[in-house]
Amino acid sequence: MRCVIARFPFDLVKSDVQQSMKGIKPEPVTGESVTIGRRTFPVKQVGEVITGQDRRDFTAGEVTRALTRLGFTCHTAPAPVRPPVLTPVETASAQLGAAAHD
Repeated sequence: MRCVIARFPFDLVKSDVQQSMKGIKPEPVTGESVTIGRRTFPVKQVGEVITGQDRRDFTAGEVTRALTRLGFTCHTAPAPVRPPVLTPVETASAQLGAAAHD
């Protein structure tokens, strides 16, 4: 499949992408990711491997679109985890060392 990543054309084949990622240790996922085989990689890591370009030269969206068209399962960035918002009374209780009641 022909696609453009960072203004450069690439002819990508699913089996070639799988072969390129074989033996590469997945980095921790902090943004968009793709499942290749049984492993999940950050799309920027995959893009760097399959294009040979620096990660700063392309967007995660460009690589995600190409990998989705090849038939890979792509995942959006995980939602940030926010701590629960406490009421002023709960905050004061926590600061005084009171046990939490559920």
